[in-house]
Amino acid sequence: MRYRTRVTAPAALFGTVAALSVAAPAHADPETATPGPETLGDPVFPSLGNDGYRVSSYHLDLAYDATTRLVDATATLTLTTTQELSRFSLDALGLDVHEVLLDGVRADREQAGEKLRITPAAPLAARTTATVTVTYTVDPRAVLSPTAWVPTPDGFAICPQPNAAHTVFPCNDHPSDKADFTFRVTVPAGLRGVASGRLVSTEDLGDGRTAYCYRSREPMATELVQITVGDYVVKDRQGPHGLPLRDIVPTARATALEPALALTPNLVSWIEQRLGAFPFETYGLLPCNNDASNAFDFTGLETQTLTLYKPNFLLQAEKSIGSHMMHELVHSYFGNSVSPATWADLWLNEGHADFYGLLYRYERGWTDSLGLTTMEARMKDTYARGDQWRKSSGPVAAPNEVNLFDSQRYLGGVLVLYALRQQVGDSVFGAIESTFLERFRNASASTEDYIAVASEVSGTDQSGFLRDWLYGTKTPRMPGHPDWTVTPVSSALRQPQNRPSAPHDNSATL
Repeated sequence: MRYRTRVTAPAALFGTVAALSVAAPAHADPETATPGPETLGDPVFPSLGNDGYRVSSYHLDLAYDATTRLVDATATLTLTTTQELSRFSLDALGLDVHEVLLDGVRADREQAGEKLRITPAAPLAARTTATVTVTYTVDPRAVLSPTAWVPTPDGFAICPQPNAAHTVFPCNDHPSDKADFTFRVTVPAGLRGVASGRLVSTEDLGDGRTAYCYRSREPMATELVQITVGDYVVKDRQGPHGLPLRDIVPTARATALEPALALTPNLVSWIEQRLGAFPFETYGLLPCNNDASNAFDFTGLETQTLTLYKPNFLLQAEKSIGSHMMHELVHSYFGNSVSPATWADLWLNEGHADFYGLLYRYERGWTDSLGLTTMEARMKDTYARGDQWRKSSGPVAAPNEVNLFDSQRYLGGVLVLYALRQQVGDSVFGAIESTFLERFRNASASTEDYIAVASEVSGTDQSGFLRDWLYGTKTPRMPGHPDWTVTPVSSALRQPQNRPSAPHDNSATL
């Protein structure tokens, strides 16, 4: 897997592809050019992503028709080839593709499973920049597996994690290939179009429709994109250090949801004291206008600059939602700003989110789901489960598609971080965290990257220690707690792990 840092995209484009002006790509020798690999070799989702190029920017232009409930869209991608290509592919599923242009020239296309194969008129040379434009129509209500679409009575939202962004737009659907994003969302009267990033313009089209244009200041992984249409009101407030906060709230429920929304400024202040300045241009909550049990099967989802929730969850008392709101906020640092290099590195996202979410809970004296009130007590309980979880769910950093989002990635990840903090001390642990976030900001990082930073900052080789915790089949001894014991595997534990799981359904911060 190649890990890339940010590539600056051309100026943001709002409008049609006719506005593009990109030099024609250099051509390769037809005798030496080959098709690009249709995988990035992810250990959990081996069919995700495509090689032979990297995407530097996406411009997504979506128009929602409230009568047909269909979306007409144009996706414009700027990519740079890493090899000679006779053909390349994008991840795409459920998209009714009308046309593909390569630098304004029609290109042959073929849908093969979840890949949109594109054959240019002449092979592309290595290290050349090209613009791909795909026009298509998509039905947010279509039955697909996977799907990112969340239909609502008045439009839709999307939840692309982990492997479904390509049901919304054609893309290189892997977190290692982060890119710049701009959006244009056109909606009929009475509805609002929303997307990740900041609103940069609103255009009255004169026919009862309005186009809302957004730009993300920082690069983004495809699985973190949010696009929403519905009857929403925007609630603006100020966060720490002037950070603009914006919540996208169902108009009819704005007053009822205000107590939960008002918690965000203090949440941001708390996490900034531990992880540094908030890494994006804005933050807020999106209580999606759908409380149905089958709308999505998780509590919250950390799309970049907006966290998706069901409204009913946020109507609870602060002690029931505060630590999970912190969990999702922490993903702005671990998961969004620093994305996983592969999906096997998910523990870096979820372990950190639960770690700080639990700390926030216990500082406030709120009991957790087990009736415990301290991190030490919760970790002792988790430690006892260690061998059972390693047997039924594998090591913390070795998930598969079925158990990717189970408790081993969440609480198991917390246990690893707790053990490291016990090993190096609070101040060194804090320095490891801040160094890791700064070094890989706006990029993707692996488990090995985290181990390397821990060794460098602590001044001691932590590779053996951390690899035992992350990849071992037996739970190591806990530093500072020689009395802690692991329950034998044959004993029954309270939480079964041998079942498929959904994003965030095992978060200890709930």
